[in-house]
Amino acid sequence: MEYLVLVISAVLVQNILLAQYLGNCPFLGVSKQMETALGMSGAVIFVITLASVITWMIYWWVLIPLHLEYLQTIAFILVIASLVQFIEIFMKKTMEPLYRALGIFLPLITTNCAVLGVALLCIKNDYSFGEMLVFSISSSVGYALALILFAGLRERFAISRIPEPLQGTAIGLVTAGLMSLAFLGFTGMT
Repeated sequence: MEYLVLVISAVLVQNILLAQYLGNCPFLGVSKQMETALGMSGAVIFVITLASVITWMIYWWVLIPLHLEYLQTIAFILVIASLVQFIEIFMKKTMEPLYRALGIFLPLITTNCAVLGVALLCIKNDYSFGEMLVFSISSSVGYALALILFAGLRERFAISRIPEPLQGTAIGLVTAGLMSLAFLGFTGMT
């Protein structure tokens, strides 16, 4: 039951993107087409999950025993940057069209504060390995859910009549705010 509450909280109530507003650069950048949103969602799920596992192990098995906890942010950033480079090389070799479609937003995962935020939240909340794994997967799935829903809405914008002052990023930010309010409705669930 504890894990179910953690999943619902991470996906809906404390959505890393809509409630905590972490990782908005790729959110606004790759959400114009569903195909790129799906690709970015998969990459973010993989990076957040793997980064959380590795950073959790580094923190508890290396930094704590050596009393180097103050180096956690630097160590976590190095791990995340390495993982993103691995993903970029893998996607370039195996999924060339998706790699080209994501463009500059793939390297932006390195600086995506959602990835670092989830890793730091796992440490801050003192999660066990199982809780950390459930939380990181759930947070990344919540990020992907928000990104895919937003991409679906933005595809509709392409065929809708939107007043000129609201076109482009403006309507995207208004829509993101309304989605955040909609997800705020889940607050009473946990």
